Amino acid sequence: MNPTALSTNLARRQRLAFGVAIFCALPALVTWAQNPAQFFQSYLMAYLYWLGPSLGALGFVCLHNLTGGGWGFAIRRLLEAAMRNIPLMAVLFLPLLLGGVHSLYPWADPQIVAHDAIIQKKVAFLNVPFFQARAVGYFAFWILLSSVILKLNARFDRQPIERIKQRIMLASGLGILGYFMSMSFAAFDWGMSLEPHWFSTIYGLLFIIGQGLTTLCFAVVVAAHLARHEPFSRWLSKDHFHDLGNLIMAFTLLWAYMSFSQFEIVWSANLPEETPWYLNRLGDGWQGLALFLVAFHFVLPLIVLLRRKTKRSIRFLTVVAMCILAVRYCEIYWLIAPSFHEGGAHFHYMDVVAPLGIGALWIGMFLRNLRGRPLVSLQDGALLSQLEAPAE
Repeated sequence: MNPTALSTNLARRQRLAFGVAIFCALPALVTWAQNPAQFFQSYLMAYLYWLGPSLGALGFVCLHNLTGGGWGFAIRRLLEAAMRNIPLMAVLFLPLLLGGVHSLYPWADPQIVAHDAIIQKKVAFLNVPFFQARAVGYFAFWILLSSVILKLNARFDRQPIERIKQRIMLASGLGILGYFMSMSFAAFDWGMSLEPHWFSTIYGLLFIIGQGLTTLCFAVVVAAHLARHEPFSRWLSKDHFHDLGNLIMAFTLLWAYMSFSQFEIVWSANLPEETPWYLNRLGDGWQGLALFLVAFHFVLPLIVLLRRKTKRSIRFLTVVAMCILAVRYCEIYWLIAPSFHEGGAHFHYMDVVAPLGIGALWIGMFLRNLRGRPLVSLQDGALLSQLEAPAE
């Protein structure tokens, strides 16, 4: 398929994605009107999931600018298209920023705060104006950083000189540090503060690792589709997918290590303000989901990805990546939903409609970003060497 045909194919998928988003908007609006508490709960979980590939792409672009590597050149245009969705995520955060904060977070209710000594000690940080100001600050930083990185990368594509490369390195180094700090605080604000009595210094890092894993799996799925078409079919090889498979396996191991570390520390300390967080998530209904995550977020992906043939099979690796993407939402659900349903597992149709609707809008904008710019940069020396290398 030639590049024009590929663009037409992407345009058709873009229209389909926007159509699904519009279709999901109706039940979402009905739920918002009839049951706003449930709407905001489902919306928050869906939002945190789709924020992952946007910010994860930003982190990986900064990382690749610093380290290089064939894996990054293979998916760089995909990551840049995902980065351009950060302003979209800023707009989609407005319902949570303006209305959801009062519905979701107990520290936003003055009556609860007045009778809770623990929250009273945290009120200097956990208050609505400061929460909103921090959110504005996070998005301002992410949008500014992504704009600078994209602008510098585009300049380097046109004029690959050392001076621009040094600026890219400086911006990426500062960007990596800022991303880790800002996303950690955002995870504390938007996720951990749902239960303000509980705290964990690992919580933010778990979100960052999850975003990285979601981004890698999404990139594999899209790259596998593009690998069948020009110009990607000329240079995307099994070696690229093998590297991406290794990265997915590494992030899977890192997620398991950090998750178990948090559980072991909290459980062994046995403090009354910490253990209830896990007791709730290991109670009726939630225990099955916890075991599901252990099996399908760690054990099975690790076993499958240990095989070299799996990572060099584009079709097989794509299936694994798609499964992990589905399980990633289950993990977000397990982290967030028990905060609202301590009596046991709970499911509402909005828990499907919200991620489907936000995801369709996100994918539609991603495809629009992808189509709006050259899919391959021929000014990139490393990419040129890939194109000129003999096919396997």
